[in-house]
Amino acid sequence: MRRTGDEYFDSKEFSQLIDSYEQAVNTGQPVLMDSDELAEIADYYQMTNHMEEAEQAIDLALQLSPGAISPLVYKIHEALFNNDPDEAERLLDQIIDRSDPDYVYTKGEIMIARNEVEQATEYFTEETGNVPEEEFNDYIIDVANIYQNYDLPQEALAWLDKATDQQSQNFRELRGRALHALGHFKEAEAIFTQLVDEDPYSKFFWTSLSSAQLMLGNTGDAMTSCEFAIAIDPCFPDAIVIKANIYFRNEKYEEALDYYRRYSDIRPKDELVLLQQSYCLINLGHNDEALQVLCQAERVAPPQSPYMADILMEKVFIYGEQHDTENAIRNIEKAAKYNVDPSQANLVKGHVLLAAGMIDKAEEAFRQAVLDSTDPYHTMLSVIVSTIENDYYKVAYMLLKQFFDAVPEDFNEGNAYMALCCYHLHYDDEFLDYLEKACQATPEECKAALSDLFPANVEPADYYNYVKENMNL
Repeated sequence: MRRTGDEYFDSKEFSQLIDSYEQAVNTGQPVLMDSDELAEIADYYQMTNHMEEAEQAIDLALQLSPGAISPLVYKIHEALFNNDPDEAERLLDQIIDRSDPDYVYTKGEIMIARNEVEQATEYFTEETGNVPEEEFNDYIIDVANIYQNYDLPQEALAWLDKATDQQSQNFRELRGRALHALGHFKEAEAIFTQLVDEDPYSKFFWTSLSSAQLMLGNTGDAMTSCEFAIAIDPCFPDAIVIKANIYFRNEKYEEALDYYRRYSDIRPKDELVLLQQSYCLINLGHNDEALQVLCQAERVAPPQSPYMADILMEKVFIYGEQHDTENAIRNIEKAAKYNVDPSQANLVKGHVLLAAGMIDKAEEAFRQAVLDSTDPYHTMLSVIVSTIENDYYKVAYMLLKQFFDAVPEDFNEGNAYMALCCYHLHYDDEFLDYLEKACQATPEECKAALSDLFPANVEPADYYNYVKENMNL
């Protein structure tokens, strides 16, 4: 039996329960357990990623007690996970005991899953009148947790404000998660720092602390916290993926890829992590392998995945690099079905067409990108960058001249790319002029545009000084 970090599942009591269950199953003996116990066993198997065993336990529970609430709630959550609220509603109607709090929670959750948030709030509020006083705080926290699980942190905090006891670990953990989701990372960090002090063996608290620290940019502290979580449970996927994210943030793509793959071994259908793997592979120059991973991500992603457009557009970039224009355009058209920004889609389309030498069609796509854009100056700059990346330096130089005449005086971007054009066109005096402007105003753009021209140990803000001291121009 694996440790989970859950107090009950790691207890001697549950260990005896699951040992008894597995012994009966393995020897073909009758399973002498009630539906609640079997639902607990299914939850444990699900938590430890043994999905077939979980289904076997829950199906047995429903055979023994067809209208029992625990196994039906388990099946309802499965239906909601599969984006099937109608099936969830059908299963809800089979529950016999409608006074059970789990019935109330599940009915409200189905409303939220249908985007009927106001109706759910009204329903949960009405039901507070039926909650015994001694159970009120638990009810508030349970309802808040449902909202938080559906990415509604503001609503979760509103419910937590109703609690009369705000010192329990459950309350503070949920408040920390909601604050994190709202971007209040410093407050979340303070809460989880306090919680790990109280319970240093909670992988959940350490992982949440690590996530807040990472979002604050404290990658060293985030790594330390993350490693505490992994020491408690080496197979805890939430900690594994945060460690991967820390490595990725630090541009350690080999290490990040290793941990993203470890995560995918546990959760193979997480399309976001597969997308992250592709970013690592692209940065490592393994485009063919990245394309395979992206195709896998596209296969496993649910139709409503918020990452589908990104997956398809990454495929476009790789096909473009491979000069496979047909597949690149096909994937741009597929991405259009997933609410991809039309301006961005046309930018990428223009880039692909330009790389294929289809200049007239590329110009048409670029023109449409600018027309569709809510930020035409930056879109035009992206068009110019595309012409540079396709080695049309003279064209880019002329476009930048026009661009600088059109943008407001306080628009500082573009100088680094003009410096790059001048470098390749051997316009040495202009190269120095534009490089000096770029180093002063936009060192990040200098890094993006010019880093290949300089040693890695030279800071972008120092590129101009380096040229003056080391290059004969």
